[in-house]
Amino acid sequence: MSATRVLVLNSGSSSVKYQLLDMSDSSRLAVGLVERIGEETSRLKHTPLTGGGGEREREEPIADHEAALKAVAAELAADGLGLDSPELAAIGHRVVHGGLKFTAPTVITDDVLAEIERLVPVAPLHNPANITGIRTAQALRPDLPQVAVFDTAFHTTMPEAAARYAIDVATADEHRVRRYGFHGTSHAYVSRETAKLLGKAPADVNVIVLHLGNGASASAVRGGRCVETSMGLTPLEGLVMGTRSGDVDPAVVFHLARVGGMSIDEVDTLLNKKSGLVGLCGDNDMREIRRRVDEGDEAASLAFDIYIHRLKKYIGAYYAVLGRVDAIAFTAGVGENAAPVREAAVAGLEELGLAVDGELNAVRSDEARLISPEYARVAVAVVPTDEELEIAQQTYALVGNPS
Repeated sequence: MSATRVLVLNSGSSSVKYQLLDMSDSSRLAVGLVERIGEETSRLKHTPLTGGGGEREREEPIADHEAALKAVAAELAADGLGLDSPELAAIGHRVVHGGLKFTAPTVITDDVLAEIERLVPVAPLHNPANITGIRTAQALRPDLPQVAVFDTAFHTTMPEAAARYAIDVATADEHRVRRYGFHGTSHAYVSRETAKLLGKAPADVNVIVLHLGNGASASAVRGGRCVETSMGLTPLEGLVMGTRSGDVDPAVVFHLARVGGMSIDEVDTLLNKKSGLVGLCGDNDMREIRRRVDEGDEAASLAFDIYIHRLKKYIGAYYAVLGRVDAIAFTAGVGENAAPVREAAVAGLEELGLAVDGELNAVRSDEARLISPEYARVAVAVVPTDEELEIAQQTYALVGNPS
């Protein structure tokens, strides 16, 4: 019997998201989330997707990631899907930052883990949690291939003209300062699925992907390869996000330090956690913001307008980078569900061949679909992202047993 299952782990600082997939047909066998790890009361939500069982949820202290993964293993075992199953081919880990060295999914060795650790200074919020998840999974199944799939890998095809900042080269190289980009698994998956939606090969399609969630990023994909993306050294650069500012004049930091008396840590917190939509209007949920806009709330209306203005600027910029655009794809929580965002982002861009059909745009669906009218020169699509499936596919392609 061949091993066709892949467990996908996304380890955050106080959480573990997981999915177990069978790669023989890309079906999901179980999904779940452990959150508030290390707090007085943690929560585990587990949903088996085979055998007819319903969601199970329990709240109890879960001290650390090791305890969290053991709890996950116990839930899977209760459904006959335990980590000791011979059908489990590998564990795939989402790793946020892979620098320039990791351009593809990689089997985790001691050397690979050491390099991920060396990248902690450029991903201090994410890589440590990813490392903890890897080490814990290795301890639970030391015999099983563990694969790192990097958020940054898809963007390593960017030309130097797009990836370099215009600062002193020696300083930049010494401290690894360059544009890496993030959400790469999503951009890879969505750009490929958009080509499929158009009935074309990825190599024949130029796509602008708009990954709009609480974190938001754009990418320009030419023939299946990323040539530009909005996030940079960190996930702070680019679009307006839920709590992140996106693009600001770097001198804002100096001004707030010198004139405002703020420390570097305080500015960091401001730009990453107290800015974006929540900084502009107090909400980072687009549904709530749109409700307030419809009620005439001025702060929410301004926040929405700033969000759309930035988004439209990036669409235009990436159109220029690509030269020819076949499709624009909206994805992630906001991109997939907020019809007013899609409509506003495209409004006024008819000269670029862009338009949205109001009726098609209003339809809610979990399926990839076109929302542009037939006459539009550029297709506008809604393509649900599936980062877990992308991680599982990359993991299985690397280490799976096809026999």
